[in-house]
Amino acid sequence: MKPDDSPTEDVKRAVSGALRALAGEPELEVTYVTEPQVWWSAVIKFFKAGGPKKAQLPAPSRSMTPRELAVLRGTADAQALKLAYHDDKIHGQNRPAAQEAVALFEAAEQARIEAIGSLAMKGVADNLAAGLEARCAQRGLAKAHNRKEAPLADVLGLLVRERLTGAPPPDSAKAAVELWRDYIESRAGKTLDDLLPALRDQAAFAKRTRSVLRDLDLIDEGEENEDSEQGGSESDTAEQNQEGSEGQESEGDGAASEAERREAEGETSDQAAAEMRAEDAEMGDSETPDEGVKPWRPDLGEGDNASWDYKVYTTAFDEIIAASELCDAEELSRLRSFLDQQLQQAQSVVARLANRLQRLLQAQQNRSWDFDLEEGLLDSARLTRVVIDPMHPLSFKMEKDTEFRDTVVTLLLDNSGSMRGRPIMVAAMCGDILARTLERCGVKVEILGFTTRAWKGGQSREKWIADGKPLQPGRLNDLRHVIYKNADEPWRRARKNLGLMMREGLLKENIDGEALMWAFSRLIGRPEQRKIMMVISDGAPVDDSTLSVNNGNYLERHFRKVIDFIENRTPVELVAIGIGHDVTRHYSRAVTIVDAEQLGGAMTDQLIGLFAEEDNRRASRRDPRKGRRRKHS
Repeated sequence: MKPDDSPTEDVKRAVSGALRALAGEPELEVTYVTEPQVWWSAVIKFFKAGGPKKAQLPAPSRSMTPRELAVLRGTADAQALKLAYHDDKIHGQNRPAAQEAVALFEAAEQARIEAIGSLAMKGVADNLAAGLEARCAQRGLAKAHNRKEAPLADVLGLLVRERLTGAPPPDSAKAAVELWRDYIESRAGKTLDDLLPALRDQAAFAKRTRSVLRDLDLIDEGEENEDSEQGGSESDTAEQNQEGSEGQESEGDGAASEAERREAEGETSDQAAAEMRAEDAEMGDSETPDEGVKPWRPDLGEGDNASWDYKVYTTAFDEIIAASELCDAEELSRLRSFLDQQLQQAQSVVARLANRLQRLLQAQQNRSWDFDLEEGLLDSARLTRVVIDPMHPLSFKMEKDTEFRDTVVTLLLDNSGSMRGRPIMVAAMCGDILARTLERCGVKVEILGFTTRAWKGGQSREKWIADGKPLQPGRLNDLRHVIYKNADEPWRRARKNLGLMMREGLLKENIDGEALMWAFSRLIGRPEQRKIMMVISDGAPVDDSTLSVNNGNYLERHFRKVIDFIENRTPVELVAIGIGHDVTRHYSRAVTIVDAEQLGGAMTDQLIGLFAEEDNRRASRRDPRKGRRRKHS
């Protein structure tokens, strides 16, 4: 070692030399960066930049611990193995089209690559295990209490590794794996067993991985067959060596046995798919009516991202989750108690406004009578006429059914970090009181929230970096859409959920356009005749990760197009309330308030205005001769 060299330089030289030797690339250019995502990238990256192949490794610190050194070696070994045993062309030919299946396909391929090295060299196996342990800990798998907190891609990769090497999952991931193990084993256990014979044949392994994804209902039968035929025709080229040809023969035998098993167990797979849909309905909110009748939906025309010049880099890490699944019942009760304490101070003010709304709604629902009928109930006011002329034909009355239209209201609450403090607390309180008020009047209410799972992009950005940072990636963050109360859920069952907004760490960034489309898609499928959506926000869409790699107005442009679509091309009535931010430049029906304390009045006034408009429209449609209507006392 030279006198001016530091110990870290010695480590870099040693690790770089081992990486080149294991990869079989003596000219490989190895660089060390301080970018934190490199430590934990699930898909190890390497790329070619107009010259020799390059690899990136995390820069070691001056006070490197044995654990940090093991992780560094594991990262280097993983990159070397990918250079040696992975072919991007074969990978691209077999990668599924379904976006939600891509992450699982990538995880299985990474497990295959690392399994080859682990089985051949014990030292490499130890290094990879250290790197995997660190990745699982960083991803928070040790804290997973339900399936929503344990990404299926991570778990499937660990189960594939277990099948190929016999090594159990790392300690930090065992709980997450057990949450999914029975589910995966019951549907794809046999196809997982078929992976090991194809370990060193990437094309055959990819096809069997697709069979696993098909068993998990992540790709459909038609897509699997079409893509497999295309991938098979392209992979049977002269580029395949003798080892690959032998693997394809064994894969063909496996495919034949797979076809026989499918034919024998067709009904079982159908039943498994039904069970999966049932489980999904229990985990999240089902968007289909209980009666099983498909609701009417309007022709949405161009209501999609492609026509709006808006794209999403990946949806693999997005989540739609019930509030009760984001924290345990004990913490949710504590947060609800805190919200109740705040409600005592503001309840009288907001409750008075809510009572105005209730009186208006009940007045619209009051029943009326038709008089001077030939049959029905005897009209007591016509008793004298009956005494004088018992045969008079117009002495009866009949009660008319209410003309009040069946209505549902969606409250969409901005859960971004800028709402922290008094604004989010007041929003939760007003949502609480209005939901109870509207429920008493027979108006169903759904309460939703939107934020992101992480600051600065989360796992979506990690994947983008691992893929070589392609230009103009589109939305680059992990969405989190929260269901606080379903429209069909009684308020008494959902009242605790709003306390979640008081939880520290929930509020992050906001991507309003996609949140509006999500809430709209839930609302438009409802069977009610009248649909109202109220958005409460304190600003325009902001996501640093997305805006740093796209145009500066990328999110706001999409946001405006979504609003225009909902307001002008759908039957949904959209209103918005801005807290300290002028939303009238975005929404045609909106109000801006300066202080969060004004929120209750603004929400109530907007709803009163909507219902009053409906009342006036009905009155104008009445026959003028029956304009004066008597109410039954």
